[in-house]
Amino acid sequence: MEHNILFDSEVETPEGAEAQIERAITAALDAEGVVVPCEINVLLTDDEGIHAVNMEMRGVDRPTDVLSFPMFELSPGEHPTMEDADPATELVPLGDMCISLERTRAQAQEFGHSPERELSYLTVHSVLHLLGYDHLDEGPMKAQMRAREDAIMAQLGIGR
Repeated sequence: MEHNILFDSEVETPEGAEAQIERAITAALDAEGVVVPCEINVLLTDDEGIHAVNMEMRGVDRPTDVLSFPMFELSPGEHPTMEDADPATELVPLGDMCISLERTRAQAQEFGHSPERELSYLTVHSVLHLLGYDHLDEGPMKAQMRAREDAIMAQLGIGR
């Protein structure tokens, strides 16, 4: 499936990062059984940039690692269809993600794994949000999302 992933970067992007994000997005959409071509906007920024987006869009006055802004209200396992596609592009506008590369590096160091693993994980996490997964509770919803993240990361060949 050919998806259109549009990048915008406010910071210097490590070599290979965009390809890595594309691979993680494609793997997550495939694993979730999305069979329509999607468009996703990805903003790569730093803690200051994501803090501003978090404040503007969610009223939360702090930086975070990744933000997801789904275009549709889906439930886990529910997928967009071609009826949702933009007639001009024949792509389904799935939504936007914003990733702090600064926070990605810090969390990789904190968790003792590579920045590449952390970037892939945050990307998969964001795609699942775009597809209706959530982790607001500490119960079944979070467990379901974590299980999908682990499965997709394993498919990517990226373990803990």
